[in-house]
Amino acid sequence: MRAASGTNRVLREVDMTFVVTEACIKCKYTDCVAVCPVDAFREGVNMLVIDPRDCIDCNLCVPECPVAAIYPEHEVPAEQQEFTALNADLARSWPVITRVKAAPTDADAWAEVRYKRHLLDRAPPR
Repeated sequence: MRAASGTNRVLREVDMTFVVTEACIKCKYTDCVAVCPVDAFREGVNMLVIDPRDCIDCNLCVPECPVAAIYPEHEVPAEQQEFTALNADLARSWPVITRVKAAPTDADAWAEVRYKRHLLDRAPPR
């Protein structure tokens, strides 16, 4: 571990601890945000991601996700592996989300849809 320059914040030099996967796309339920003790979630237009620099591996978010989109890194399904790097990458440009927000009005309709990667909007929220 090392301290971030000019701060007392400790940065871990490890990979992602928890990963938000494809199931979150177009659902963007924010129940997970309410239980995160370190504000590790970042918000995009139609998905949330976890910042690996802030996640403390507490596991509180996993049972809160109504679409089971969050996995420990070592349990991410093979077909979802790209989301590990995607979370780390998008977390660098998306803003922190610290409060629960209403899910998109059509979130329930997207909850059971598979193969939504092509729908991911990589822009920060407007």
